[in-house]
Amino acid sequence: IYFGDTARVPYGSKNESTIIRYSLESLEFLKNFDINFLITACNSVSSCALPEIRKEANFNVVGVIDAGIHAVTKNAQKDDIILVIGTKATINSNLYKNGLEAKGYKNIISIPTPLFVPIVEEEAYSDTLIKETFKLYFNKLNPNKIDIVVLGCTHLPLLSTYLQDYFKNAKLIHSGEAIVELLKKEYNLKE
Repeated sequence: IYFGDTARVPYGSKNESTIIRYSLESLEFLKNFDINFLITACNSVSSCALPEIRKEANFNVVGVIDAGIHAVTKNAQKDDIILVIGTKATINSNLYKNGLEAKGYKNIISIPTPLFVPIVEEEAYSDTLIKETFKLYFNKLNPNKIDIVVLGCTHLPLLSTYLQDYFKNAKLIHSGEAIVELLKKEYNLKE
């Protein structure tokens, strides 16, 4: 069962209490179905509301941030430079940064990139617009020195081609792919 709250997205620009309230309202809707577990595919929900959702749910709840951190550990060396991009809510939670530091990674750069969400939502894939947005967010970075880019928002994979062209030497970590790997490992799920 898929539930997308298209009436109230994006969540990442909202405050934490609003994200929690919306998430718990969504959970109440999902409780009407016979589900075994819930994947909160939104990084903003995973960063702000996961503990509250788990308290209220009568089934397992899995978030994408732990999966993203796990994917980094499989793809990065401890001295790699890791860039985490996502919504303000996700970046401000520091869950990626703290989780990676706890695993021994020291070179973590976290940048909120909220303009990427409306670009994707509006399908505004103009090279000029995207290049200017990259300049805005990444002007202080040397893109050739970034080893890993964590796409900490489910909208960001739709910009993968642009991101890979910009960060030519980097491995992109996609939370959707990461959650599939985690589910296969932790829950023995098959594709």
